[in-house]
Amino acid sequence: MTKLSVVAPIYNEEENIKNLYQSITNAVKDKVKEYEIILVDDGSKDNSANLLEQLSKADSHVKPIYFEKNCGQTAALWAGMRQAKGEYISLIDADLQTDPHDILTLMPYMKEYDFANGMRLKRRDTYIKKISSRIGNGVRNKLTNDIIYDTGCPMKLMKREVAQSLYLHEGMHRFLPTLAKMNGFNVIEVEVSHREREYGVSKYGVFNRAFVGLMDAVVIGWLKKRVIQYKIKS
Repeated sequence: MTKLSVVAPIYNEEENIKNLYQSITNAVKDKVKEYEIILVDDGSKDNSANLLEQLSKADSHVKPIYFEKNCGQTAALWAGMRQAKGEYISLIDADLQTDPHDILTLMPYMKEYDFANGMRLKRRDTYIKKISSRIGNGVRNKLTNDIIYDTGCPMKLMKREVAQSLYLHEGMHRFLPTLAKMNGFNVIEVEVSHREREYGVSKYGVFNRAFVGLMDAVVIGWLKKRVIQYKIKS
């Protein structure tokens, strides 16, 4: 059985793809016996799809998925998670601001927990992005009645059964730790490294989904209050 699946959404990331592939490979090749790298092309308009095809022909570990059109980050992550065959599934962004080596930082926590969420304590982002993220996390926690320091951190590791329990709607990738808890799984946050983006620009703006994200948090908070929990007598 495949031990680890690494899932990354790709949208117009032609400058980062080769570095992403090499960084993931360098991190896990000699540490994980059986692994796969699932790169989901979210309807890119640049040369990303061709690069993914080249990588998959050169290395059987690379398993590309191609969307017919741009569907968004949640869809790309969910498609990758559903195709993943690994006992453990890791999520990471294509921009390499989080380090694939931190997958191994999170791995030991799988002995006691079902889901490990990366936590960027030393962020290499603009001041506006740092502040907006802090406010966003605070609002999400307030509305969902949860305590997650960095729910937006792209570095995550979960057991396969956690991924299989999820049914995602648009925007819900921002609430994965909370959703995992709602489904009865144990979640921990672990500090991971954070770096500046080398190439390209962020495809998901700071303010362009603020209102939608707020409404999503309201929905998650409402659902959390209505979760059905029961135990059957032995």
